[in-house]
Amino acid sequence: MRYNHSESFLMFIFFVSLSMKMAIPQNSTTIPVNVGVILNLDVGFDKMVLSCINMSISDFYSVHGDQYKTRLVLTTRNSKQDVVGAAAAGLDLIKNVEVKSILGPPTSMQASFVIDMGAKAQVPIISFTASSPSLSSLRMKAISAIVKAFRWREVVPVYVDNEFGGGIIPFSTDALQAVDVRVPYRSVVSPTATEDELELYKLRTMQTRVFILHMSPPLGSRLFIKADKVGMMGPGYVWIITDGLADFWSFMNSSVVDSMQGVLGVKPYVPKTKELKSFRNRFKRKFMQDNPDIVDADLNVYGLWAYDAITALAMAVEKAGTTNLGFQKPNVSSNSTDLENFGVSLSGLNLLQALSDTNFKGLSGNFSFVNGQLKPSPYEVINVNGDAARGIGFWTAENGLIRKLYTPINSTTSTYSTSNSSLAPIIWPGEATFIPKGWEIPTNGKRLRIGVPVKSDFPEFVRVRKDPTTKSFIVEGYSIDVFEAVVKLLPYALPFDYFPFGLPDGRSAGTYNDLVYQVYLANYDAVVGDTTIRLNRSNYVDFTLPYTESGVSMIVPVKDNKNKNAWIFLKPLTWDLWFVWLCFFVFIGFVVWVLEHRINEEFRGPLFFQVGTSFWFSFSTMVFAHRERLVSNLARFVIVIWCFVVLILTQSYTASLASLLTVQNLQPTVTDVKELIRNGAYVGYQEGSFVLGLLKNLGFDESKLVVYNTVEEWDALFTKGSGNGGIAAAFDEVPYIKLFLAKYCSKYTTVKPTFKTDGFGFVFPKGSPLVSDVSRAILGVTEGETMKKIEEKWFGKEANCPDPSTSLSSNSLGIESFWGLFLIAGVASVLALLVFLAMFIHEQWDVIMPAESRSLRQRSIKLCSNFYNRDLSAHTMRRNEVNDSEFQNEPVVGEPSPSAYTVQTEFPGEQDGVSSENGDRNSNDHQPLQETSSNIEVAIQNHERPRVIEIMQD
Repeated sequence: MRYNHSESFLMFIFFVSLSMKMAIPQNSTTIPVNVGVILNLDVGFDKMVLSCINMSISDFYSVHGDQYKTRLVLTTRNSKQDVVGAAAAGLDLIKNVEVKSILGPPTSMQASFVIDMGAKAQVPIISFTASSPSLSSLRMKAISAIVKAFRWREVVPVYVDNEFGGGIIPFSTDALQAVDVRVPYRSVVSPTATEDELELYKLRTMQTRVFILHMSPPLGSRLFIKADKVGMMGPGYVWIITDGLADFWSFMNSSVVDSMQGVLGVKPYVPKTKELKSFRNRFKRKFMQDNPDIVDADLNVYGLWAYDAITALAMAVEKAGTTNLGFQKPNVSSNSTDLENFGVSLSGLNLLQALSDTNFKGLSGNFSFVNGQLKPSPYEVINVNGDAARGIGFWTAENGLIRKLYTPINSTTSTYSTSNSSLAPIIWPGEATFIPKGWEIPTNGKRLRIGVPVKSDFPEFVRVRKDPTTKSFIVEGYSIDVFEAVVKLLPYALPFDYFPFGLPDGRSAGTYNDLVYQVYLANYDAVVGDTTIRLNRSNYVDFTLPYTESGVSMIVPVKDNKNKNAWIFLKPLTWDLWFVWLCFFVFIGFVVWVLEHRINEEFRGPLFFQVGTSFWFSFSTMVFAHRERLVSNLARFVIVIWCFVVLILTQSYTASLASLLTVQNLQPTVTDVKELIRNGAYVGYQEGSFVLGLLKNLGFDESKLVVYNTVEEWDALFTKGSGNGGIAAAFDEVPYIKLFLAKYCSKYTTVKPTFKTDGFGFVFPKGSPLVSDVSRAILGVTEGETMKKIEEKWFGKEANCPDPSTSLSSNSLGIESFWGLFLIAGVASVLALLVFLAMFIHEQWDVIMPAESRSLRQRSIKLCSNFYNRDLSAHTMRRNEVNDSEFQNEPVVGEPSPSAYTVQTEFPGEQDGVSSENGDRNSNDHQPLQETSSNIEVAIQNHERPRVIEIMQD
C-alpha cells in the first residue's frame, strides 16, 4: 500500500488484479460496503484470482460473521485490456456506485488515471499488477546479488517495450552499477513482436552471455522457445527471469518448460504452512467446478495476495466504522464534465488509516503495510530443472544470499552475503554443471580485430612488413610474441587478426593516443604493441596488467676517471664516521691507561711518556700492531671488544675503497637533472613518446630537446655530445633502455631518479571481460621461462651487462651503519671504568673517610697521589720488584750513593705519610740509609712487603 498526502489514496499489493462481482448475503444487522473491482475479465488468469476472492470472503465471514457488522459488496467492471476502458470503469464506480475502495486496475498504465481519480475522490486504490518502485528495486537487488555472486561483469537486460517492462530499467541500472556490472546493450522487445523481431540472432553475436528477462508470460514463453531453437539455451548461457515469469511457472505448457531448462529466477517467497496446503486443495476443487473447461489449475503468489488483500480490506472496513459512509456531492456548474462531477468519500481517510494499521498472518505470510506498500517478503531463488522450479536459496535485504531461511544468525557476525556458495548446486542451460564465464567469443565467425602500431623506431618491439609474395602483412616483435604466448594460456580459443594502424605508403596513421582511441571508437577490438599504460588513455579504454618493467629513467655516457684524486683514500668513510672513530681511539687509549698505569710498568714513566704510550697502544690496534702487555682483566675485556670493532671497520674500509677504486671508472658524466637544465644541455627523447610532456614538466626548454628513432641514432647523438649537435643525456622508458644497453652497455649507464609509469599493457574496450583473463595469463607468462626466452630472442643475452635499473653511484660508509658497534665498545669501556672505580674506592676507603688529623684537601691530595702512583700491593708490581735486576744481581745492604735513591719510610706516629707532630713528610731524611736498606733486604728475603712507600730514581 502506498499513500501520498498530496496526491492520492493509493494502495499497491503487487502484481495481480481481481476479477469478479459477488453479492454477499446480508441480513438486517449487517451494513453493506460497496467495493469496486476493475479487471480484464477476458483474461483467463483472472479466473484464478476470482476464485481466491470468492473463497477469501466466504472464509472470512464464516469465521467473523457474528462479530462484524459490515459486509463487503463487490462491483466488478471490465477494463477490456484498455486504458480508456479502465478509466471509464473507475469513473463509473466512483460516481455512480460510490464505492469506498477500488481493487485494480490490472496494469500500471491503466492504474495511473484511476489513481488520480481516487486521489480526488479520496477513495483508496488497491492494485495487484501496477508496478511498485520499491518492489522493482528489491527485485533487481536480488538479481544483482546473483550476478555478483558468480562474478559476471556484463549483463544484457531483455524486456518488453511497455510500461511494465520499461519501469524496471532505472532500478536495474542502479542495482547493477552498485556491484560494478556493466550493461553493454539493452534488448527492447515489442509486445506484439514476431519471432524474427525478438533480436535473438543479434544477441547471439555478442560476447555477453548473461541475460535478465523481464516480460509477460505469453511473450516470455515465445522468446524461450525461439532461444532454444537458435542454440541460446546451451552451455555457457545464463538466463535470469524476474517474478513476472517466475511466478507463472505453473501456468506454462510443457514445451515452454522444456525450453527453459537451467534458467534461474527470483520470486517472492511464500512459507509452506498447513493452512496453505489445505487452501490449495480446496481451491483446486472449487476452481475446477467453476471452470470445467480448464484441465488443470494451480495457485501462485498473486492469488494468495488477492486472498489476503480481501481479508485486510474487510478488517479495515470494520475498523473504520460505519459512520460517514456516504459521499459529499461536489458543487459544480451544470456544464461540467463527468470527470469533475463526482463526490468525495467521507470515510476515505478513516479507511486508509485502518488499512495502514492492518497486520495479520495470512496465506502469503505476514501481511502488513509499510509506507503504503505491502511489506516485502524474502525472495526465493529458483532453478528450472526437469518439470519443476527447484528452490536453491533465498535473498533478503538484510543478509543477501542465504541457503536456508529463518536460520538463527548471530547478530554480531552476520554480514550481507553475495557468495555463490550460499546457493545449492545449479543445473545450467545445456545441463552444464560448471559455472558459465558470462561471455564468449561471438559464434557468428567474427574474429577479434587487433590494432598494431606502424613504426620505424625500435622494431624489436613491433615490426610490420609486407610479404612480397602474398602481399599480406607480417607482424612480429617482442610485444607480439608476448601477446601470442598469453593467448595460448587462455582457457579458450581466441581467434584474432592483426590490423596495422598505418597509411598506404607505410607510414603511421597517428600517435599512440590515436591508436588507443580507435578501440574506444570500436574500430579495433584490442591494441597490441609497446603501448604505455597512461591515465588519460584509461579514461577511454581498459588496460591489462603490464608485461614489462615500468618507469622512465635518464641514461648518460660514463666517464673515464683514472682516480687522480690524492685524497681518494678518505672517501670510503664519511667525515662523521672518521671523527667518531678518532674519538674512540682517544677514549679507548684513556680507558686502557686508567686500568693499567697503577699495575703495569709498561704504562709508567713521565706523564708525556704515559700519554704517548696509551695513544700509541690504542691506534696500533687499527693494524693489530700493539706490543704492550696488558695485565688487567678489565683492560683485556675492553681491548677484545675494541679489536672486534676495529676489525669490522677496517674490513669495511678496505672493501669500500676497493669498490671505489674500481667502480670509479664507470661514473656517469651527469648525475643530476637540475644540472642539465642549469647548463642548458641538450637531451634526447623518442619520437612520439609521452616523455616529451614529462621533460617539459621538469623544466626543460623545448629547443633543447632532440628526437631520435633508433638505437643507432641514439648512440650517434651521444657520440657527438651536447655541444656538437648531439645530446648529453636521454630520457626513455625502461624497456627501451634495456634494449639500448643490451648493445651499448659498456658506454652508458642509467642514473636516478626513475619516474614512475605503469609499463606496457594490452588495450581492450571499457568493461571487456577479456581484460581479467588476459591479465592472469600475463602473470603466467612473466613468471615463467617463456618471458626470458622471448627477451633473449629480441634483446639478446645481457650476462655481461649491468642491470640498467641500478645506480652506479658509490656512497661512502656512514656512522648509521656502525653505531651499534660503537655503542657496544662504549658500554663495555664505561662498565670497565665503573668496576675499576668501585674497586679503587674500596681500597682507598681509609683515605676517603674523614679524620681529625687530615683535612679534605689533604685527603684529596693523598687520593690523587695513590691513583697516579704504582699499586705496590698488586701481584704484578711485587713480581717486578722480586725480578728486578738491581735486587737480583747487586747486594741490597750496602752504602749506596746518597744521590742514587731517596728512600721514604713511615715513622711511628705517622700515618699515610702525614706527620703527627710536625707534619714534615721528609723527616725520614735523618734516618740512616744503611738501616733502611737492611730492612728492605730482610723484607724481600721473607717475601714480606717492606715499609717502603716509594723508591724514586733521582
